[in-house]
Amino acid sequence: MKTTEMRLTDNPATSSSTELSDKALAGWEIVSVASSIVIAEWMLASAAGFRTAIIAIPVALAFLLIFLSHRIRRETFYQIGFRFDNFFAALFKLAGPVIAIGVTCLIVAWRLGASIDFLRWHPKRYLALQLTLGFFWALAQQYVLQGFFNRRAMISLGRGWQSILVVALIFGLLHLPNLWVTIITLFAGAVWAAVYQSAPNLFALAITHSVMTWFIVSTLPRASLHHLRVGLGYFF
Repeated sequence: MKTTEMRLTDNPATSSSTELSDKALAGWEIVSVASSIVIAEWMLASAAGFRTAIIAIPVALAFLLIFLSHRIRRETFYQIGFRFDNFFAALFKLAGPVIAIGVTCLIVAWRLGASIDFLRWHPKRYLALQLTLGFFWALAQQYVLQGFFNRRAMISLGRGWQSILVVALIFGLLHLPNLWVTIITLFAGAVWAAVYQSAPNLFALAITHSVMTWFIVSTLPRASLHHLRVGLGYFF
C-alpha cells in the first residue's frame, strides 16, 4: 500500500496562516522602528547633560532590530539595494522628479523674492566635505526608509500605492513639526519609494536625496525651512 506524506507547506491552511503571520510581523517591525525614531526626536531630545547618549539608546535599538530583521529574513546587501547593476536605471527614473522639484524651487524663490545662493549653508572651502557628508547622511536615511520600511511595507501590503503611501507618510511625519519640510519629504518620500520598488538602488536614491536637499536649502527662504530642524529640536 502506497502512503503519502504531506509536508507542512502543502497544507493550504498552514501556508495561509504563515503568510498572515509574516505580514503581521512586518507591520510590527515598521511600528517598532518608527516609534524608536520618534522617541529619539521628541521625548529624549530635551534630556539635559545626557542628550547625545540618551538619544543613542532608541536609535541603537532601532538599528539592532533592523539588523536582526535582515538576518532572519536572509536579506542580502544586493537585495536591499547596495548594488550598481541598476544604478543608471534608477537614476533615469529619478531624473524627471528631481528636475521638477528643482524648477519648482526656483519659481518659488523667484516669486517670494528670496536670494538664491548655493553656498548659503556650505562655505566654499568646506563644500566638497559637506556634500560628501550629505551623501552618506542621505544614504543612511534611504537605507532605513527603503531598505527597511519599504521592504517591510511590501511584505505587509504588497507592491503599489499602499506600501508607497506608508513609506511617504513615515518619512513626512518624522519631519514634524517643520511644516514645509514635512510637505517636501512627504512628496519626495513617495517618489523615492515608487522608484525603489521598480529599481532598488540606494546609491541613486542617496545622490538625488543629497542634491535635492542642497538645492532646496539654497533656494527656499531660510525662515520657511527653520534650519531643517525636526522633532523637539524644532523649538530650540
